[in-house]
Amino acid sequence: MIPDQAGSDPHQARAPGDPRWEVGNDMAKKVTTTLKITAPGGQATPAPPLGPALGANGINPGQFIQAFNDRTRDLNGKVVGCLITVYQDRSFDFEIKSSPAASLLKSAAGLDKGSGNPLDIVGSVTSDQVRAIAEEKMADMNSATVESAMRVIAGTARSMGIKVEG
Repeated sequence: MIPDQAGSDPHQARAPGDPRWEVGNDMAKKVTTTLKITAPGGQATPAPPLGPALGANGINPGQFIQAFNDRTRDLNGKVVGCLITVYQDRSFDFEIKSSPAASLLKSAAGLDKGSGNPLDIVGSVTSDQVRAIAEEKMADMNSATVESAMRVIAGTARSMGIKVEG
């Protein structure tokens, strides 16, 4: 008996065109692999390292690059993370994540790269800049409040040799 047909005859014949009885309508695609990449928003190219990594996982690099650049056009060169899900039929879905905390901290401090040694201070950011970065990354972070996200970002800054002032 079908639960949404209370009171109907359980021995009732199945109608041939009834979509509730068709097999395969609600089957999910089989996931082959998932991969994470970082690329400049709106400016990704199929050149190495991105193109070969996509091709090795069964994704048409040109098709992905075009879709990625269309969805990240407004970011204009800002490095963003991307989670790609590849299916058995070689189709794919992707989810755009926020920029890595390290790249946001480097741009806020005006640096090209962080320190190789956390004890060597190479720059500084204010607590307001750390708050702005934490609020931007809040959706992708594992923090309940902005204050706890700020502590995570401040820890990343310390490990890069960037001093948090204020």
